[in-house]
Amino acid sequence: MFFSIDGGDGAGKSTQIDRLCQWLASCGHEVVACRDPGSTPLGEAIRELLLNRHDLPIHRRSEMLLYMAARSQLVEEIIRPALDARKTVVCDRYLLANVVYQGYGGGLDVEMLWEVGRLAAGDLMPDLTVVLDLPAGEAAARIRRPLDRMEQQGVDFRERVRQGFLTEAARRPGRIAVVDARGSIDRVAAETRAAVEAAIERSSPARRQ
Repeated sequence: MFFSIDGGDGAGKSTQIDRLCQWLASCGHEVVACRDPGSTPLGEAIRELLLNRHDLPIHRRSEMLLYMAARSQLVEEIIRPALDARKTVVCDRYLLANVVYQGYGGGLDVEMLWEVGRLAAGDLMPDLTVVLDLPAGEAAARIRRPLDRMEQQGVDFRERVRQGFLTEAARRPGRIAVVDARGSIDRVAAETRAAVEAAIERSSPARRQ
């Protein structure tokens, strides 16, 4: 199966991805963890360009297409081969992040982003995306490192991003689950596991009969 973990910067994705991967492995899954953008040579080069080149102006459409290119490579080089080998994939962000950051945050057309994204990903979508939800101000206060280019766009941008995640979750309740990230690490991990476990149960052959 294929899971992605998303949410605003500072919501605790890295910690929860580690916890989820450990739990899945303990349940007998062979887990492949990756990040979007990244995890391939092309993806890492694009990631560096998008997040750390503060001196380089990038238009929103150009920004969106660069993310799409990195994801396309990630799908073909890592995600699809892993799924074909019956491994479980956990990805740090995926197409939903494009829709929310460049759409709700940046003003591009949301439906166009979904359409272009499906084309770029060869129509490969996660079985479930877990969104870690945290108010924009609280999320920003958690970041204890220099801000990357996306994180420097201000609290109004971050709040639009947050509302975008919540809006898309309401539109796609079977594909996107929201977890309140204000709780303890253990509680957030438990709720994330519960959402993933429910998705696994829904996909089981016995359940589908």
